[in-house]
Amino acid sequence: MNEEKSVTCIVCPRGCRIKVSIKGGEIIRISGNLCKRGADYARSEVTQPMRVLTTTVRLEDGHLLPVKTARPIPKELLFEAVRELSGVRVKGPIEIGQVVYSNVAGTGVDVVATRSWN
Repeated sequence: MNEEKSVTCIVCPRGCRIKVSIKGGEIIRISGNLCKRGADYARSEVTQPMRVLTTTVRLEDGHLLPVKTARPIPKELLFEAVRELSGVRVKGPIEIGQVVYSNVAGTGVDVVATRSWN
């Protein structure tokens, strides 16, 4: 029996509604995409969804610093990453793009500042 999953592509502004047919755990058909990037996105979204995490970490002076992962991480590790970052204290000054934490949730991905702080 085939399983159908629907995915809205976010690769470009078109927002294609893509249907993915799965049989026996294998993708057998992808339809509705207007470009190859949409098919690639749908394939990865169904097999291993990835997300960029945006959150905040506490500075030593008590203020919050906005941060994000430098690359997407597996969706199932988002809560683990947030828990891990909740205990992080960062000492300023911080420049935008500066790595404030490495290997979040064991992913090998850095967490970088999205704002400078003096």
